Amino acid sequence: MAAGQKRLARPAPRRERPKEQRRLFWVALAAPGIIWLTVLFIVPFYAIFAIAGGTVNVFGSPVAVWNPLHWSSANFAAAWRDVSGASAFAGPILLRTLGYVALASLLSLLIAYPVAYFVARFAGRRKALFLILLIAPFWISYMMRMLAWIDLLQTGGYVNKALSFLHLASQPVDWLGGLWITVVLGLVYGYIPYLILVLYAGLDRIDPALIEAGRDLGLGRVRTFLRVTLPLSRQAILTGMLITVLPMLGDYFTNQLLSGTTGTTMFGNVIDDQLTSTGGVLEGQGAVFSLLFLLVLIAPMIWYLVATNRSARGAA
Repeated sequence: MAAGQKRLARPAPRRERPKEQRRLFWVALAAPGIIWLTVLFIVPFYAIFAIAGGTVNVFGSPVAVWNPLHWSSANFAAAWRDVSGASAFAGPILLRTLGYVALASLLSLLIAYPVAYFVARFAGRRKALFLILLIAPFWISYMMRMLAWIDLLQTGGYVNKALSFLHLASQPVDWLGGLWITVVLGLVYGYIPYLILVLYAGLDRIDPALIEAGRDLGLGRVRTFLRVTLPLSRQAILTGMLITVLPMLGDYFTNQLLSGTTGTTMFGNVIDDQLTSTGGVLEGQGAVFSLLFLLVLIAPMIWYLVATNRSARGAA
């Protein structure tokens, strides 16, 4: 009996080997992503902290301090004064940026949702053609698209010619002279393709039987949309808005090309100016502003994760 029990007990270690192999397999599979995240995110992120908490040498160049115990609060205090102090200049710019992004994201949603809904529900056999047309803007660089708009919005451009032909403007409009509406529309034009594709993916996954069930229960087209389609596309709306709002908040190139005046300066322009300042004196404050902006970006990301978990629990 004892010898038989020993023979039965021998295969036990062999059963553990597949588990160890699976563990090593998943570690090896995750290793490239972990290395990529460490090298290209965690290390640069810590470098921003080191510059924000660092000092300035005699030549006015920033000196990174890698030991957190030796970090200085001078740059943080200076950045806080620029945001909320008596001589603050960055606070109004931050509020302006939030206003531009809120208006641009709302306009993007009002334009993108009907387009995505049409392609998902009514495109039929031409759906592939419409998808190619929606993806086409990604084949052209963002800078080239903005430069094309500069040509269209010039005083003698086609936009002013069209307004004059339709008798909507008695004289050419200086679209590139610092108008906030130009910057907002530029943001909409630059980032709306991302939103359309995400909304299309969400709307296309909705089971048509659910919509037909709403119609069979006596709901009209509008009530079916409000009671069935819109709630089912809520997750796609949240995802699409997150994808478009986050890059809009950090955008500085659109305002730089379409306006370039201080009256439409966005917070991304402030960070860019400080990081590229002569001598690097303001790079420490620019690093602090980058961290401050990161806090602003984290808030909607956390809200999105919470909303996603709630919707997943509700679906389960």
